[in-house]
Amino acid sequence: LLFSMVAHEYAHGYAALKQGDSTAHSLGRLTWNPISHIDPFMTILLPLLMYFTTGGRIVFGGAKPVPVNPRNYLNFKRGDIIVSLAGVATNVVIAICCVPLIILVGLIGRISPAVMETAALTQAMLQYGILINLGLAAFNLIPIPPLDGSHVFKYILPPAWALNYQRIGAQGLLILILLITFGGPILNLWFKPVFILYVLASNTVFPFLVPCPWTMGT
Repeated sequence: LLFSMVAHEYAHGYAALKQGDSTAHSLGRLTWNPISHIDPFMTILLPLLMYFTTGGRIVFGGAKPVPVNPRNYLNFKRGDIIVSLAGVATNVVIAICCVPLIILVGLIGRISPAVMETAALTQAMLQYGILINLGLAAFNLIPIPPLDGSHVFKYILPPAWALNYQRIGAQGLLILILLITFGGPILNLWFKPVFILYVLASNTVFPFLVPCPWTMGT
Protein backbone atom coordinates (compact mmCIF):
# COMPACT_ATOMS: atom_id res chain seq x y z
CA LEU A 1 0.00 0.00 0.00
CA LEU A 2 2.81 2.41 0.88
CA PHE A 3 4.72 1.72 -2.35
CA SER A 4 1.56 2.04 -4.43
CA MET A 5 0.65 5.32 -2.76
CA VAL A 6 4.10 6.79 -3.36
CA ALA A 7 4.15 5.55 -6.96
CA HIS A 8 0.76 7.19 -7.55
CA GLU A 9 1.90 10.58 -6.25
CA TYR A 10 5.30 10.36 -7.97
CA ALA A 11 3.52 9.71 -11.27
CA HIS A 12 1.50 12.91 -10.86
CA GLY A 13 4.65 14.95 -10.27
CA TYR A 14 6.61 13.31 -13.08
CA ALA A 15 3.76 13.77 -15.56
CA ALA A 16 3.44 17.42 -14.54
CA LEU A 17 7.17 17.91 -15.13
CA LYS A 18 6.86 16.41 -18.60
CA GLN A 19 3.91 18.72 -19.31
CA GLY A 20 5.96 21.79 -18.42
CA ASP A 21 5.28 22.27 -14.69
CA SER A 22 8.25 21.85 -12.35
CA THR A 23 6.40 22.77 -9.14
CA ALA A 24 6.57 19.29 -7.59
CA HIS A 25 10.22 18.92 -8.56
CA SER A 26 11.14 22.34 -7.16
CA LEU A 27 9.43 21.59 -3.83
CA GLY A 28 11.16 18.22 -3.45
CA ARG A 29 8.00 16.19 -3.98
CA LEU A 30 9.30 14.32 -7.02
CA THR A 31 10.80 11.66 -4.78
CA TRP A 32 10.29 8.02 -3.80
CA ASN A 33 10.81 8.89 -0.12
CA PRO A 34 7.44 8.02 1.49
CA ILE A 35 7.94 10.59 4.26
CA SER A 36 7.57 13.38 1.71
CA HIS A 37 4.14 12.06 0.72
CA ILE A 38 2.73 11.64 4.23
CA ASP A 39 0.16 14.19 5.35
CA PRO A 40 -0.31 14.36 9.16
CA PHE A 41 -4.10 14.61 8.85
CA MET A 42 -4.99 12.62 5.72
CA THR A 43 -2.42 9.84 6.15
CA ILE A 44 -2.37 9.42 9.93
CA LEU A 45 -5.06 11.22 11.94
CA LEU A 46 -8.08 10.71 9.65
CA PRO A 47 -7.57 6.92 9.19
CA LEU A 48 -7.09 6.47 12.96
CA LEU A 49 -10.12 8.63 13.73
CA MET A 50 -12.36 6.71 11.36
CA TYR A 51 -11.01 3.36 12.53
CA PHE A 52 -11.82 4.00 16.19
CA THR A 53 -15.12 5.83 15.61
CA THR A 54 -16.47 3.05 13.37
CA GLY A 55 -15.01 0.13 15.31
CA GLY A 56 -12.65 -0.70 12.48
CA ARG A 57 -15.49 -0.97 9.96
CA ILE A 58 -14.33 1.98 7.84
CA VAL A 59 -10.81 3.29 7.30
CA PHE A 60 -10.24 6.15 4.89
CA GLY A 61 -7.22 8.32 4.22
CA GLY A 62 -4.85 9.54 1.58
CA ALA A 63 -1.42 10.85 0.70
CA LYS A 64 -0.34 14.47 0.60
CA PRO A 65 -1.36 15.72 -2.86
CA VAL A 66 1.54 16.56 -5.16
CA PRO A 67 1.49 20.33 -5.84
CA VAL A 68 1.04 21.23 -9.49
CA ASN A 69 0.38 24.48 -11.35
CA PRO A 70 -1.75 23.77 -14.44
CA ARG A 71 -0.99 27.25 -15.79
CA ASN A 72 2.51 25.99 -16.56
CA TYR A 73 1.31 23.13 -18.76
CA LEU A 74 2.24 23.39 -22.41
CA ASN A 75 -1.39 22.58 -23.21
CA PHE A 76 -3.76 23.24 -20.31
CA LYS A 77 -6.52 20.72 -21.06
CA ARG A 78 -4.23 17.98 -22.36
CA GLY A 79 -1.80 18.47 -19.48
CA ASP A 80 -4.55 18.45 -16.86
CA ILE A 81 -5.94 15.15 -18.15
CA ILE A 82 -2.52 13.49 -18.49
CA VAL A 83 -1.33 14.56 -15.04
CA SER A 84 -4.63 13.57 -13.42
CA LEU A 85 -4.66 10.09 -14.98
CA ALA A 86 -0.93 9.44 -14.47
CA GLY A 87 -1.44 8.12 -10.95
CA VAL A 88 -4.33 5.88 -11.98
CA ALA A 89 -2.36 4.51 -14.94
CA THR A 90 0.61 3.80 -12.66
CA ASN A 91 -1.54 1.80 -10.25
CA VAL A 92 -2.99 -0.21 -13.14
CA VAL A 93 0.52 -0.94 -14.46
CA ILE A 94 1.68 -2.09 -11.01
CA ALA A 95 -1.34 -4.40 -10.73
CA ILE A 96 -0.58 -5.91 -14.15
CA CYS A 97 3.12 -6.36 -13.31
CA CYS A 98 2.22 -8.26 -10.14
CA VAL A 99 0.75 -11.11 -12.23
CA PRO A 100 3.95 -12.23 -14.04
CA LEU A 101 5.93 -11.59 -10.84
CA ILE A 102 3.70 -14.03 -8.95
CA ILE A 103 4.26 -16.63 -11.67
CA LEU A 104 8.03 -16.03 -11.67
CA VAL A 105 8.28 -16.27 -7.88
CA GLY A 106 6.22 -19.45 -7.95
CA LEU A 107 8.55 -21.07 -10.48
CA ILE A 108 11.58 -20.08 -8.39
CA GLY A 109 9.95 -21.53 -5.27
CA ARG A 110 9.37 -24.87 -6.97
CA ILE A 111 12.92 -25.04 -8.27
CA SER A 112 14.41 -24.13 -4.87
CA PRO A 113 12.43 -25.74 -2.03
CA ALA A 114 14.60 -23.88 0.52
CA VAL A 115 12.97 -20.58 -0.45
CA MET A 116 9.40 -21.86 -0.74
CA GLU A 117 8.27 -20.12 2.45
CA THR A 118 9.74 -16.80 1.33
CA ALA A 119 8.31 -17.30 -2.14
CA ALA A 120 4.83 -17.94 -0.73
CA LEU A 121 4.99 -14.83 1.43
CA THR A 122 6.16 -12.76 -1.54
CA GLN A 123 3.32 -14.12 -3.66
CA ALA A 124 0.81 -13.16 -0.96
CA MET A 125 2.18 -9.61 -0.95
CA LEU A 126 1.94 -9.45 -4.74
CA GLN A 127 -1.65 -10.73 -4.66
CA TYR A 128 -2.54 -7.95 -2.26
CA GLY A 129 -0.66 -5.66 -4.64
CA ILE A 130 -3.09 -6.53 -7.43
CA LEU A 131 -6.14 -5.84 -5.29
CA ILE A 132 -4.76 -2.67 -3.69
CA ASN A 133 -3.66 -1.08 -6.97
CA LEU A 134 -6.87 -1.92 -8.82
CA GLY A 135 -8.78 -0.51 -5.85
CA LEU A 136 -6.71 2.69 -5.80
CA ALA A 137 -7.21 3.15 -9.54
CA ALA A 138 -10.98 2.69 -9.30
CA PHE A 139 -11.30 4.90 -6.23
CA ASN A 140 -9.35 7.77 -7.77
CA LEU A 141 -11.55 7.59 -10.87
CA ILE A 142 -14.65 8.44 -8.83
CA PRO A 143 -15.82 11.76 -10.33
CA ILE A 144 -15.90 13.69 -7.06
CA PRO A 145 -13.53 16.67 -6.78
CA PRO A 146 -10.68 16.65 -6.03
CA LEU A 147 -10.19 12.99 -7.04
CA ASP A 148 -8.41 12.36 -10.35
CA GLY A 149 -11.58 11.33 -12.16
CA SER A 150 -13.11 14.75 -11.61
CA HIS A 151 -10.36 16.39 -13.70
CA VAL A 152 -11.50 14.38 -16.70
CA PHE A 153 -15.24 14.46 -16.03
CA LYS A 154 -15.32 18.27 -15.89
CA TYR A 155 -14.32 18.47 -19.56
CA ILE A 156 -17.40 16.46 -20.51
CA LEU A 157 -19.70 19.03 -18.91
CA PRO A 158 -20.81 22.36 -20.40
CA PRO A 159 -18.49 25.20 -19.21
CA ALA A 160 -21.01 26.69 -16.77
CA TRP A 161 -21.74 23.29 -15.24
CA ALA A 162 -18.03 22.47 -15.06
CA LEU A 163 -17.36 25.65 -13.06
CA ASN A 164 -20.03 24.82 -10.48
CA TYR A 165 -18.89 21.19 -10.47
CA GLN A 166 -15.33 22.17 -9.54
CA ARG A 167 -16.63 24.22 -6.63
CA ILE A 168 -17.81 20.97 -5.06
CA GLY A 169 -14.12 20.35 -4.31
CA ALA A 170 -14.39 22.48 -1.16
CA GLN A 171 -16.72 19.85 0.30
CA GLY A 172 -15.12 16.94 -1.55
CA LEU A 173 -13.65 15.26 1.52
CA LEU A 174 -16.96 15.40 3.38
CA ILE A 175 -18.81 14.01 0.34
CA LEU A 176 -16.35 11.14 0.07
CA ILE A 177 -16.67 10.26 3.75
CA LEU A 178 -20.46 10.27 3.44
CA LEU A 179 -20.24 8.12 0.32
CA ILE A 180 -17.95 5.60 2.00
CA THR A 181 -20.13 5.53 5.13
CA PHE A 182 -23.59 5.34 3.56
CA GLY A 183 -23.05 4.60 -0.13
CA GLY A 184 -22.29 0.89 0.09
CA PRO A 185 -24.51 -0.21 -2.84
CA ILE A 186 -23.11 2.53 -5.09
CA LEU A 187 -19.50 1.68 -4.20
CA ASN A 188 -20.12 -2.05 -4.68
CA LEU A 189 -21.33 -1.33 -8.20
CA TRP A 190 -18.42 1.05 -8.90
CA PHE A 191 -15.81 -1.45 -7.66
CA LYS A 192 -17.38 -4.47 -9.35
CA PRO A 193 -14.85 -4.35 -12.25
CA VAL A 194 -12.06 -4.45 -9.64
CA PHE A 195 -13.36 -7.69 -8.15
CA ILE A 196 -13.91 -9.21 -11.60
CA LEU A 197 -10.35 -8.37 -12.69
CA TYR A 198 -8.94 -9.59 -9.38
CA VAL A 199 -10.70 -12.95 -9.72
CA LEU A 200 -9.42 -13.21 -13.30
CA ALA A 201 -5.86 -12.47 -12.17
CA SER A 202 -6.16 -14.91 -9.25
CA ASN A 203 -7.33 -17.69 -11.57
CA THR A 204 -4.40 -16.95 -13.88
CA VAL A 205 -1.75 -17.24 -11.16
CA PHE A 206 -3.43 -19.98 -9.10
CA PRO A 207 -1.52 -22.89 -10.77
CA PHE A 208 1.76 -21.17 -9.83
CA LEU A 209 1.01 -20.44 -6.16
CA VAL A 210 3.34 -22.04 -3.65
CA PRO A 211 1.25 -23.80 -0.98
CA CYS A 212 1.55 -21.89 2.27
CA PRO A 213 -0.82 -20.54 4.97
CA TRP A 214 0.13 -16.98 3.97
CA THR A 215 -0.80 -17.36 0.30
CA MET A 216 -4.25 -16.03 -0.56
CA GLY A 217 -6.46 -18.42 -2.45
CA THR A 218 -4.86 -21.66 -1.18
